[in-house]
Amino acid sequence: MIATLSACATGPNANPRDPLEPMNREIHRINEDLDTGIIKPVAQLYADYVPSPVRTAVGNVFSNFSDMYSAVNNLLQAKPGRAAEDTMRVAINSVFGLGGLIDIATPAGLPKYKEDFGQTLGYWGLPSGPYMVLPLLGPSTVRDTAGMLVDLQLEPLAYMDSTALQYSLAGLFVIDKRSRLLGTTSLLEAAALDKYSFLRDSYLQRREYLVYDGNPPLPPAPSDSTSDPAPAAPADGTDVQSK
Repeated sequence: MIATLSACATGPNANPRDPLEPMNREIHRINEDLDTGIIKPVAQLYADYVPSPVRTAVGNVFSNFSDMYSAVNNLLQAKPGRAAEDTMRVAINSVFGLGGLIDIATPAGLPKYKEDFGQTLGYWGLPSGPYMVLPLLGPSTVRDTAGMLVDLQLEPLAYMDSTALQYSLAGLFVIDKRSRLLGTTSLLEAAALDKYSFLRDSYLQRREYLVYDGNPPLPPAPSDSTSDPAPAAPADGTDVQSK
């Protein structure tokens, strides 16, 4: 099975957007082993034993942070209206939602956008580049990886004095996010014949969808140049098929 997939990765059936597929598959395998052995069991314990209101509050705090990134990137994409709505979300949830523990902005009708610097680069026309699988972090592209490095500069954890607190909150973020995907991954494992290809194609399609705010350009229409031309009618008007 592995030999077959490796051959497809480098042969005529290779995906042009994934020239690093053999290496990506190996990193994907290592990530899967780490997830199966450590991250998923811990996330399951978190979901089973931490009360739902507490998990909701934790997710709301991290979501409030993401609204900050979104506001900056919407502004960089020349979308001042969206940037203002993101800023209002952060202000309302931070002040009236006890530092973001309670999401008040969503019931109030403020939409939530998910913008990052990778999307900003795509918005201004930078191609995504080859698909990549990052250790621990999973699916990405060259463009999105560069964007992530910029987004990290806006991460509040980067400016905390306590290294132990930084790692603790980063670990909590990973476990909380993984716990929200438990049902999705179980369905994926049951349905996907080739999980790697499914995740790659889903990731690339979703990123394109996000870059274009839900309206990606249509693919070019297939060329009809290979089809046989219709036989020309004789000048005398005789039916070609009757001959």
